[in-house]
Amino acid sequence: MGRNLGPSCRQCRREGEKLFLKGTRCTSHKCAIDRRQYAPGQHGAKRTKLSNYGLQLREKQKLKRIYGLLERQFRLYFAKAARKKGVTGTMLLQNLETRLDNVVFQMGFAASRNEARQIVGHGFVLVNDKPVNIPSFSVKENDEISFQPQKKSLEFIKENIKATAERNSPAWLEVDRDHLKGKVKRLPQREDIQYPVNEQLVVELYSR
Repeated sequence: MGRNLGPSCRQCRREGEKLFLKGTRCTSHKCAIDRRQYAPGQHGAKRTKLSNYGLQLREKQKLKRIYGLLERQFRLYFAKAARKKGVTGTMLLQNLETRLDNVVFQMGFAASRNEARQIVGHGFVLVNDKPVNIPSFSVKENDEISFQPQKKSLEFIKENIKATAERNSPAWLEVDRDHLKGKVKRLPQREDIQYPVNEQLVVELYSR
C-alpha cells in the first residue's frame, strides 16, 4: 500500500501545527515547527486568507497526514463512513482510529504511526493470538493485541515503551505495558479523539 515518503516535518509546517509524525523528536528542541513557524517553500512566510474551500481542503490534508494516508485510501475510508449509520464525520474518525497501526501507536508500543506501520508490516503483531501484518486492519471491540515472542522485536518495543512513558493511552484501550499486550475495551467515541481536527469540514468538502 502506498504512503507519503516526503519529509514529515514539512507536512507539519504546511498545516501550521504539530501532527506528531516524528515521535519523540516532535517534543524536543529539534522540532522544525518550533524553529520555523511558517509554511515551507519560497512564499511560505506570507500569510494568505483561506476561502471556505481552502479551509476544508487544509482540514482534509491534516487528517490524511496524521494517519499517513494517500488520497485514494482516504476516500475509501470516507465512503465507508458515509455508508454507516450515525454522524459521518464521527464514523470517519472511528474508522481511522481503529486501524491496527494506530492502535499499536496509541498503546505506546511505537513512537510514531510510521513506526507502528513498520512493526505491523514486519509481522511482529498478533491480534487474538493470530499474526496480522496489514497496517490498515480494523480492530474490533474485545480484540487483544500482543507481539511475536522474538527477542529482537521485543527489545525494540520495550525501548519504545520507555520513550513513550509519559504518553497516556486513550480510554477506549486497555494497555499492559509490563506484559507487552493490550485490549480494545470498546470502539472510540468522538470525545476520545483529541486531535485538533474539524471533521465536519472534511464532510462538507466531499459533499460539494
